[in-house]
Formats: sequence, C-alpha cells, structure tokens
Amino acid sequence: MTNEELQSLTEEISARFFRKPFKHSAFFNPRLRTTGGRYMLSSHNIEINRHYYDEHGFDELVGIVKHELCHYHLHIEGKGYKHGDKDFRALMQQVGAPRHCSPLSQGEKRQTSLKTYFYKCMSCGQGYRRQRRVNTNRYVCGKCSGKLEEVMKKAE
Repeated sequence: MTNEELQSLTEEISARFFRKPFKHSAFFNPRLRTTGGRYMLSSHNIEINRHYYDEHGFDELVGIVKHELCHYHLHIEGKGYKHGDKDFRALMQQVGAPRHCSPLSQGEKRQTSLKTYFYKCMSCGQGYRRQRRVNTNRYVCGKCSGKLEEVMKKAE
C-alpha cells in the first residue's frame, strides 16, 4: 500500500464512519516502532506504522486509522481527544475503533541494552546492576559510601 492509497483510505473511513471530511495528510512513517499510529496535534496529520499493516493486514490498519481519526475529529472540534476523556471513549465505541493495536511479533521490537554491568560494595556487600558503566573512582556505595568494584560483565 502506498501513501496515496493510505490517504484515500483515511478520507473514505472519515466520510463513512464519522460523516466528516479528513482535510489533512495521512502517511506511513518508517520511524515509528512502538505504536500503530499517531495524530500530530500541531499539523493535524496522521502517521501510521507500516509494520502493523505488513504483519496483521488490512483490518488492523483500518482499526488504527479509526483510532487516530477519533483523536483528529475531537481535537478539531475542541472536545476531549485524549485517551482518558469521556468524549474520546464514546466516539471510539460508536465507530468501533480499537483501544490498542495487536502486538507485533518479536522480530519487529527493538532490542534492549545488550550489556549488563554488576557492581558490589567492598565494605557492606550491597550489589548493583546497571546498563551503563559506572566510574568506580568517582561513585561510591549509596548505602555505606564504600568503594565499588565491578564484579562481572554479562552479555545477553
């Protein structure tokens, strides 16, 4: 699906389910990773994560577009457009928009930090696990102010 097809789909869904025109842009944003789509308050554009369309298909894409159009139309009208607002929840139920996307498979998720560092206080034995290295000459134990020693580095 191209951006032009997504734009026409968004305009069609807006006219059919909301009975209001969509006058801004809808496009795929390749930088989106953790969300199915987002509505931009400043530009009124809608950005969609292509991975959800590729993995879950057309129906998932329609649900994401409906969800983002709820934000869009309520914001334009000056009503409550946030997830917790009563207007938003009522409109989502009215048009059949999902509250959350289906989760992506593990291959699409970003990997967390690969290294974990373990430190131990030489005085009291308090242990610390960190994802970043700690300068043991500068930092001390938070419990007793003793000297820290790197115990081991674990690659996951």
